[in-house]
Amino acid sequence: MSLRSLPSLVIACLIAVVVAIVVTAIVGLALRAAGRHRQWPALLVRRARVPFRLFLAVVVLWIAVALTLPPEVSPTWTRVIHHAFLILTIAAGTWFFAALLVFVEDLGLARYRVDVPDNRYARRIRTQVLVLRRLTVVAAVVIGLAAILLTFPVLQAAGASLLASAGIIGVIAGVAAQSSLANLFAGIQLAFSDAIRLDDVVVVEQQWGTIEEITLTYVVVHIWDDRRLVLPSTYFTTKPFENWTRQHSELLGAVEFDLDWRVSPSGMRAELNRILAATDLWDGRTGVLQVTDATQGWVRVRVLVTGKDAPTLFDLRCHVRERLIDWMQRYSSASLPRQRVEVVEPPEQQVPSSRARSAQDGEGRLFGGTPENEHRASQFTDAIPIQPEADPG
Repeated sequence: MSLRSLPSLVIACLIAVVVAIVVTAIVGLALRAAGRHRQWPALLVRRARVPFRLFLAVVVLWIAVALTLPPEVSPTWTRVIHHAFLILTIAAGTWFFAALLVFVEDLGLARYRVDVPDNRYARRIRTQVLVLRRLTVVAAVVIGLAAILLTFPVLQAAGASLLASAGIIGVIAGVAAQSSLANLFAGIQLAFSDAIRLDDVVVVEQQWGTIEEITLTYVVVHIWDDRRLVLPSTYFTTKPFENWTRQHSELLGAVEFDLDWRVSPSGMRAELNRILAATDLWDGRTGVLQVTDATQGWVRVRVLVTGKDAPTLFDLRCHVRERLIDWMQRYSSASLPRQRVEVVEPPEQQVPSSRARSAQDGEGRLFGGTPENEHRASQFTDAIPIQPEADPG
């Protein structure tokens, strides 16, 4: 390459970059002006501005280099330069194409609002679109890589042999990546089976939380204490779990008390009605107080209330529990649970009389205890002669 042709090549490249920037700015301004009262032009500019500018810059640079490339450059280097620009064009075009797909998916998501009370259908569409977005991006990247590889003549020649051995390679890859493929298909199944959606309230592994993210291989559950529980997609297709918002977001919750038998259910019911009427947490559907059990030393009182969603219901249950406890402490202390203990004093010990002692002494002897027995004893002892002791001298 001669030094005389170098400035013209550099100037052509600089002009190409400036043209790409100017064209991008003009297109962006035109889109904003055309859709001044709409949201999609700004969304398109935000999604596709950078990849479009890069794609346009690569194409314009390729044209500039092709027009100003000196003739003394060898054909080998010319082919290398054109091949490099071809690879860059395919890569930038793949990025721009993926950005357009994401923009189209965002247009679909914008039609369904999730900030409304009954957003079950919107969350379902959002879950499916996000999974499709990942699939389309992956497909675009795979197609772009395949197009780049096919630009090499060596790979084009080996395409027939690679195609012939694709069956064997697929079987080997399927066996080796069985777990990953299972999670991949489970993620697709979750997106379209409507088993879980984004923002669904679930109970998994004895943990309460909401579905924060659904990918092709795993699901992220945002637990109530701000921890994240990451589970494989196969977990939700092979194990049972609780979904509190699959059909609707309204829920029914219970508050239970173990109270004394002197509790007044009618008084508690009247206080419950006052509590529910004074709070915005209650949705007005169900507010019931019932005595569900009365055994041993306790009376079990159950309160059933409803809320518009799981967090609101939890706050409502805590509110009802606190207010009813406060009411019992202030106005119905007899309702508070008590442990009753019966104290029994031992009987006083009396000193027995002489006749009672003699009667007690006579108990257990053969002749004793009654006058008849005493008489028989005297006759028995009188019949035995008493021999005097012999004199030893």
